[in-house]
Amino acid sequence: MPVPTTDSVRPTPLLLLSGLWHGSWCWSEVLPYLAATGRIVVPVDLAGHGLYARRPASYGHGRHDPVAVDTAITPGPRVSMDDAADLLLSQIEQIGGGSPVSVLAHSTAGLVLTRVAEQAPESIAHAIYLTAFMPASGVEPAFYNEIGEAAGNELRPLYRGDPTQTGALRLDLGTDDQRYLAAVRHALYHDVDRSLADAAIALLSPDSPVGITLGGTTLTAAGWGSVPRSYIVCTEDRALMPAVQQRFIAEADAAFPDNPTTVDCLESSHSPFLSMPRELARIIADKV
Repeated sequence: MPVPTTDSVRPTPLLLLSGLWHGSWCWSEVLPYLAATGRIVVPVDLAGHGLYARRPASYGHGRHDPVAVDTAITPGPRVSMDDAADLLLSQIEQIGGGSPVSVLAHSTAGLVLTRVAEQAPESIAHAIYLTAFMPASGVEPAFYNEIGEAAGNELRPLYRGDPTQTGALRLDLGTDDQRYLAAVRHALYHDVDRSLADAAIALLSPDSPVGITLGGTTLTAAGWGSVPRSYIVCTEDRALMPAVQQRFIAEADAAFPDNPTTVDCLESSHSPFLSMPRELARIIADKV
């Protein structure tokens, strides 16, 4: 039984931010374990994802068209990093009611957490990166896709179309090509029960706004460098290679040695919220 808490010792609220193609639904297996600790836990959607996602007109309507998959323009206004940061900050303010909130960001959502922590460090009690992008100051996220540590990434070869033209990082989730879908499953969920992984793939949005991944964030000691941070390394990740994750940590600690990163490891794929939710929840609860 969890020990009841008083208002004076109640943990800070925890916001869970999912990464590309995912939505707040992806935390459903983790939430019961976190709720048992007595804290307020709120999963939210990243801008352009979940309830904010927009699908190409050809997706899910009639015969699958590979040409349309490669060329269709993602609908709606283009979502930028600033848009995503503004939404996250508004979510933090609503959940925290003016007090700081702990935030866990998965995968590319780490870029948005970093931007908000730099712009409004007083709003973040603790920043937790779950196998997430945590670039060095001013470095474009794309840089980390080209370095030697990124070799073996299984996700990037699955992108369809030219993001500069379509406006999206696109997965072909409407295909009947079982080899392609198996590759998506292997890249994101290789250690997840097959039925659960297939259910997750069915919930993914095919388009993630490419604008969220463009541009770096200049980091300062008074901004992002002042926020307590943790990193959860997923050692079996095939979508964000473990060596890249370790590089993020090393660069952050070199830049801000007075505020080192607390590190935990999970022997997990890119999606421990589905493959080992109890273990993930335990690590999170120890941080916030």
